[in-house]
Amino acid sequence: MVINVALVTAGNSGQSAFKVLKEMEHKVSIVGIADITGDFSWLKHAEKKRFFATNDLAKLLSIPELQVVLNVSDSKEAGRVLDELKPPHVTAMHARPGELLMSLLESKEELLASKKLKSELWAILNSVQEAIEVADNDGNIKYINPAFTRVTGIKEKERVGKNIFDVSPQGALAHSLISQKPVTGYRTRVGGSDADVISNAAPIMVEGEMEGAVVVFQPVTDILKMADELQRSSVIIENLYERIDQLTGSKHTFSDLIGDSKIFKATVDMAKQAAKNDSFVLITGESGSGKEMFAHAIHHASPRSRRPLIKLDCSAVPESLLTREVFGYEKGAFSGAVRTKMGKAELASGGTLFLDNLGEINQDFQEKLLNFLRHKEFCRFGGQEEIKSDVRLIAATEQDLKELVRRGRFSEELYFQLQVMELKIPSLRRRPEDIPLLVNHFVSRFNRKYGKKVRGVSTSAMQLLTSYDWPGNVRELEFIIGRAMILADGPTIEKNILAPYIVKFSTMEMPQFSEIIPLDKMEQMMLKTALARYGETLDGKKKAAQALNISLATLYNKIKKYKANL
Repeated sequence: MVINVALVTAGNSGQSAFKVLKEMEHKVSIVGIADITGDFSWLKHAEKKRFFATNDLAKLLSIPELQVVLNVSDSKEAGRVLDELKPPHVTAMHARPGELLMSLLESKEELLASKKLKSELWAILNSVQEAIEVADNDGNIKYINPAFTRVTGIKEKERVGKNIFDVSPQGALAHSLISQKPVTGYRTRVGGSDADVISNAAPIMVEGEMEGAVVVFQPVTDILKMADELQRSSVIIENLYERIDQLTGSKHTFSDLIGDSKIFKATVDMAKQAAKNDSFVLITGESGSGKEMFAHAIHHASPRSRRPLIKLDCSAVPESLLTREVFGYEKGAFSGAVRTKMGKAELASGGTLFLDNLGEINQDFQEKLLNFLRHKEFCRFGGQEEIKSDVRLIAATEQDLKELVRRGRFSEELYFQLQVMELKIPSLRRRPEDIPLLVNHFVSRFNRKYGKKVRGVSTSAMQLLTSYDWPGNVRELEFIIGRAMILADGPTIEKNILAPYIVKFSTMEMPQFSEIIPLDKMEQMMLKTALARYGETLDGKKKAAQALNISLATLYNKIKKYKANL
């Protein structure tokens, strides 16, 4: 709203006030100037023609549209005259020069700030890639941005000043002005051009009052291109998930868990219950007892089965690289990081993250893992962005985590998080009645693999198998049956074929061999037995080397030497 103001001065006393009022033309309109000395020398020639000037206060006050009189003359006589002659349509008569100038200067600062904001806003509107058009309540077009011209081919001088109801009456902007409501996803052709666009229009509200409307639109071709790109990206993502699932999906189900003993059945039943909910699962048990198979079976039977099961053996990754392996890293995070890499936690989003040998992780990674489990978010190594990943964690360990907590080597808080559902896998020596079932299962499998027709094992061979304490558990049993199947040349596996693989047997009686076995073959057998018993993790290889009474380096050399036969 513009206020009509008259200025009362005395010579040069009002010159500063006059200049400030002129700069406030968006708020103030100078309708007259009265100088009680009659000296208007401070006014420029053009200003004398533009503004009504007089030394008669009565004539000044007779201006019909006058609303406010600012007296900066500092004359008491002028003030008295103004009070006596004040007409009813004038709302204010006096203002001391100091107060007026302060008020005007404050208004000037507001004006400058407003101009700066307007300039910044204009720069933003002019730089956006979407076409923009603005009209007032009457439909008069006030503004178009450069993108409007790019999309439609219509120049600013050809559009601004026209009426939207004349040039584009069926467009979203006209509809928004008429309905005084937003219009979204409106497809039409821009009036005056052949541009086929998708538009979004909305009223412009100022202090609760509608002052016009604005429309933003893009060519349909651009929208279709974006939709095609999105579709292609979605297909790529789905294909990647399928490939990830093929590589990392569950390889075992509950039907693969062989055993009829009470203790084993109870463990399977507990695992099936764990599959129904989404809580963390901690699987404990000796090496080779089947912890990984249970993890696969739980994932396969869970609602997350359509998403990946991502496995990481914590003992096989150097401590310094564990964070990068699980949470990934950003490009340039370290020397050699030439691209951003997703970690296991990100790849497993929506699915299951299986961390084997969890007892091997250091305390720094324990803290990071605990934070991830609590908040379901993490930062890649070298990054700042918080990445959300909804994963279910299944962890496995042969170590006694409770004892590690007592010794200060494992986080108590992390242990309690994982202990929500703890699954203890029984060792094979605690369920000897399951050995015949497992033996028959492995014989059938290796018959298919090696193209043989072995019916089973002899009675004496089965007695040997059931009397052994199986420190390597089911994995060791599988290895022994697999090696025996290679050597078997009859319908059954005999005791003498199994003897070289069962260390305990040598302490019971001297094995009877039907033929001499070369030393390198015997060395291979012992090497395979040790690896089957202790596992092929770094910790397992250390134990295997110690059991074979050789160094770890020698063990690695022998593994390399017999690689083709292991």
